[in-house]
Amino acid sequence: QVQLVESGGGLVQAGGSLRLSCAASGRTFSSAAMGWFRQAPGKEREFVAAINWSSGNTLYADSVKGRFTISRDNAKNMVYLQMNSLKPEDTAVYYCAATYTIVRITSTREYGYWGQGTQVTVSS
Repeated sequence: QVQLVESGGGLVQAGGSLRLSCAASGRTFSSAAMGWFRQAPGKEREFVAAINWSSGNTLYADSVKGRFTISRDNAKNMVYLQMNSLKPEDTAVYYCAATYTIVRITSTREYGYWGQGTQVTVSS
């Protein structure tokens, strides 16, 4: 059974940085894609970034491109989301997710495994 545990959220001022971590366990991830999604109050969960575990290819939402960086550490089974130049509109619960069907990796419906989420709050 796949387990995903996020950490690293918190309160930060606009313009600041945070690094989210996702510890993955329970299955080999070499054939998976890992994604970060976020959900703000009253809004749908939205795609933030994704990485193909084996190739390292990445994809970003336009709203975070150039500010966020997704990466993975194969040896530690960890996925990271480095968030720089944070804005108040980045405030949300951030979720780590995994999928083994790498077709539409920007869609929440593609992902079968989710973490519990970590809160990120950016003050203005």
